[in-house]
Amino acid sequence: MTTWLITGCSTGLGRSLAEEVLARGHQAVVTARDVTAVQDLADAHPEDALAVALDVTDDDQVAAAVAAAEERFGGVDVLVNNAGYGYRAAVEEGEDDAVQRLFDTHLHGTVRTLKAVLPGMRARRSGTVVNLSSIGARISPEGSGYYAAVKAAVEALTLSLRKEVAPLGITAFVVEPGAFRTDFAGRSLTQSSDPIADYAETAGRRRKDHDTVHGTQAGDPAKAATALVDVVESGRAPFMLLLGNDSVDGFRGALSALLDDVDAWEETSRSTDFD
Repeated sequence: MTTWLITGCSTGLGRSLAEEVLARGHQAVVTARDVTAVQDLADAHPEDALAVALDVTDDDQVAAAVAAAEERFGGVDVLVNNAGYGYRAAVEEGEDDAVQRLFDTHLHGTVRTLKAVLPGMRARRSGTVVNLSSIGARISPEGSGYYAAVKAAVEALTLSLRKEVAPLGITAFVVEPGAFRTDFAGRSLTQSSDPIADYAETAGRRRKDHDTVHGTQAGDPAKAATALVDVVESGRAPFMLLLGNDSVDGFRGALSALLDDVDAWEETSRSTDFD
């Protein structure tokens, strides 16, 4: 039995993951900004689940959530940084406050929970950190530049972290889901409020009022949760776990395009060292 702390459990993949973890007999600290949204999970598993209010942009709430996990279950074995939301805007359309909130939630929120949980993992010389990214970090669609950027930052942070904590018995890995049938493209999606007409045929095609994908995504959150727990339990998590056919296909396509550029410009790239 292990203890999981999962951020953003009110809906979507976070909720499916919490349900899967508890169904397998593990303990879970299930969190949401509005704790009433996850109280039913704790009520259904009174011995193994603890519902905690957690806004990952709030230092005090992060510290309190980790302290509650330690008091109730003795510590956190698996940290899942899942809390987040989407933001769509052409790069020029991006609003400063909105972009700052996006980075504070996805990147700085991840850092906050890491810094709160890692001391306990280091003391026990064991633990797993799971940071949710997105295939968007790889394929960078029009209109998702800021979201792709913040997820790419989470991935770079995680790769360095993985190297730093591996000698301490801790592993860290990234999950890149494709499109799953959650609220991500609906309630959880925000966008710039002042679109620029010149971007109507690029970023504009992905605005909420033009989005026809919500509710029809191929990805099944329950299957994603099963796969993720299987990987954690295997004890041999890769650095990056892709989830969904669209994620695998998108990753391979993006990687191939980048390698083509490397090959095409290799002579120029290699010409810049001292003779």
